[in-house]
Amino acid sequence: MAAQFGRRLRRGATTTAVAAAAVAALSASQAPGITPATSGAGQESTEVTPPPGTPVTGNSPYYTDLPPLNTPDKPGTSIDLPVTGPGEAGIPATVLAAYKQAEQTIAASDPACRLPWQLLAAIGKVESGQARGGRVDANGTTHSPILGPVLNGVGFANISDSDNGAYDGDRVHDRAVGPMQFIPQTWATWGQDANADGRKDPNNIYDAALAAGRYLCAGGRDLGNKEDLDRAILGYNHSREYLRTVLSWFEYYKRGTHQVPDGTGMLPVGDGPGSSDSPTTPSPDPAPSRPSTPGPKPTPPPATPDPTPPPTTPPTTTPPPTTPPAPAPVTRIENAGTGPLTSVAGGEFRERPTVRAENAKGLPVQKVAVRFMVVGDTDARFSGGRTTVVLATGADGTVSAPALLAGEKTGKFTVRATVVERSLPGVEFEATVTERQADSIVRADDEALTATTGGEFADVIKVKAACDGAAASGVAVTATMIVSKEDAAENGKGPFFKDADGTVLRTLTGLKTGADGVLELPKVFADDTEGTFLLRLTAPGGGSLDIELKVTAPATGATPAPSPSPSPSA
Repeated sequence: MAAQFGRRLRRGATTTAVAAAAVAALSASQAPGITPATSGAGQESTEVTPPPGTPVTGNSPYYTDLPPLNTPDKPGTSIDLPVTGPGEAGIPATVLAAYKQAEQTIAASDPACRLPWQLLAAIGKVESGQARGGRVDANGTTHSPILGPVLNGVGFANISDSDNGAYDGDRVHDRAVGPMQFIPQTWATWGQDANADGRKDPNNIYDAALAAGRYLCAGGRDLGNKEDLDRAILGYNHSREYLRTVLSWFEYYKRGTHQVPDGTGMLPVGDGPGSSDSPTTPSPDPAPSRPSTPGPKPTPPPATPDPTPPPTTPPTTTPPPTTPPAPAPVTRIENAGTGPLTSVAGGEFRERPTVRAENAKGLPVQKVAVRFMVVGDTDARFSGGRTTVVLATGADGTVSAPALLAGEKTGKFTVRATVVERSLPGVEFEATVTERQADSIVRADDEALTATTGGEFADVIKVKAACDGAAASGVAVTATMIVSKEDAAENGKGPFFKDADGTVLRTLTGLKTGADGVLELPKVFADDTEGTFLLRLTAPGGGSLDIELKVTAPATGATPAPSPSPSPSA
């Protein structure tokens, strides 16, 4: 492996000047959206220091192939540089969708970074050849792991095992893993679950692309600024040649690219990460065997005229390979059977918004990028705290949004689904968040609650709320001193609460149970009326409890307390 790396470095060294020329040729007019460095120094003279910490890849090897000088939309050039073929502009569909989703996710959470998806494409090209030409499944996971060399200090960094072999299968040293070549210890910090499958998988292009984007944006970088851009790339792999190579692909992809089917992307030239994972090409049929030493040639018989010429056989022609027709474009999306979207505050919606993409014939269209967006005055979010997510449709043309979590704000809002980069009507789903509910309220103890006229109840009233047998947290409870079981009107006499100003209150709202479903009521006071009174507690969901409060006359000789001032509504 060390010898392999040496060949790669020597090859890279011979192409350094070529790479610099490629960057100069591709960016002669300064790429749009990139702010020149303010130092005034040229790229060659500016010393850029990567951020502290372990680089993403452990500075493991990478592909040094350069893009063709014929840019995707501008054929022809005056500089003689290596050309790797027109197919280099094509990026496998799922890989391309992952880069664009990462750009959109970060644009929503960190717009100041200005991360372009073409930068992720350039790094993905250099690190793994776009996941070995897009050899990924429908969820974006590589068919088999893409592993870099063992980082044992022989030609590479020396990084001891940090994941017990969980990602790279090596319990002695780390290896870079996946299409963006994260070493396990860096993945432990930056790993993401971008496809909402509950896993942070470095071998999944959606997860890896978002993780790479967040790493590049770290430290408040603005990737529209040349100095920040260089720092970010060098932080990924601290090599000047790496910086030049990534920048050359970055400029190339910004000038145009196109989507190709998964598994048909151009493979890099030479060895590199995951080379053993490269697809095998069937060998042609073997040629007929021949003796190593030819024998003596027989003497041909004398030629005799043949009165009948032999029949002629038309030459066998091999039909040219046919290119499968491009899939029909999506013409509409529709609700794929999503039921009502309802949840109590703080809960998870049982249904997920699901749409189906179809072409003009009503057939499903797969790998259509669909954007789901939470719209309206709500604190509901998709899993991961996101309000926007982009996912691709599957083979049946359907795609579901990630789990939708309700916040504390009740009311209605909308989840909108639209096709990315297409002017097609979207689908809107109405969602409703209701109050937290409790179907039962019980006393936390069974002590009798008594007080004397003009006094206060010594025991604190505690209750527990539950829903379907489980503790109901955050449930709003209303406490009212009522006339009787048959008459739920507020009682104008008897026990009462006080507000902060000492005003008498016989109805309290805004009470909420704690995380364990327990609610402790404020202190209860008695006026000068003797008798047995009722305190009723009610909650959304049907939970209700009546509590008896008994008021007696003070003991003989005791001085009665003055009667409380009536509330304005009494």
